[in-house]
Amino acid sequence: MQLGIFGTGLMGLPMAQRLLEVGHSVIAYNRTAEKVVPLQQAGAQIAPSPQAAIADADYLILMLTDAAAIHATLLTPENRPGLAGKTVIQMGTIAPADSLEIRDQILSIGGDYLEAPVLGSIPEAQKGTLLVMVGAEPQSFDRCLPILQALGASPRLIGPVGSASTLKLALNQLIGSLTSAFALSLALVQQTGGDVSAFMDILRQSALYAPTFDKKLQRMLDGNYDNPNFPTKHLLKDMNLVIETARSQQLSVEAMAGVQQILQTAIEQGWADKDYSAIFAAIHHSPSSSRV
Repeated sequence: MQLGIFGTGLMGLPMAQRLLEVGHSVIAYNRTAEKVVPLQQAGAQIAPSPQAAIADADYLILMLTDAAAIHATLLTPENRPGLAGKTVIQMGTIAPADSLEIRDQILSIGGDYLEAPVLGSIPEAQKGTLLVMVGAEPQSFDRCLPILQALGASPRLIGPVGSASTLKLALNQLIGSLTSAFALSLALVQQTGGDVSAFMDILRQSALYAPTFDKKLQRMLDGNYDNPNFPTKHLLKDMNLVIETARSQQLSVEAMAGVQQILQTAIEQGWADKDYSAIFAAIHHSPSSSRV
């Protein structure tokens, strides 16, 4: 059984490495050739084109940026015929409507499709402890379970296609909202000369505390957003998807519009490819916030 990996960026690379470590055969494609070098060194076959990866793989795992990238990489006229009989496992964060549309295209060609977005970051991908949410028909889920279990011990079937994409957006909405709320509180304490240690001590003992606060605290205090596990530009992309999807369900998005604006400000300040904790720089307007 050959697994094709499309997209070997921040998450795609450690996920592919994990699949190799547990004994899966992997063929990898990335439009930026240097990003597949570590996989080649680890024993993966490297595909010179999406068409070559599709031809050689039985299961096609997608960790691409967005739905547009999926269409440009997989669903081109020259690639579509090769998808017949293949199983596509879409693991990136895209809108539920896009996931359903891609599913319909894959099924019409004679392939199978699952959405399996993950919660977690590079360390969890390396250890195989990602939280894997699956939207699929039960028989497709069962067939792909051994692959998914290599990435997360207990993949969970949420429901049909669209359900896991929605759940992933709901969770990523909390990433943006919690981090923005914490950054504002921290900046308020710091800007007014308050005791940050006392603030954190009390917060940790309260029902308001979330572990992500401590994960991002030192980055914010140091103004060090290098070596991101999740870049600011990707969080903004996801917040845009949250707003789009929530509006389609007639939900109020005023609070999310504020988070969206903060992320946009951080990107304008030069933090697009840095860790999303740079939200603090956008809120705090510190001297370091203009650093690229």
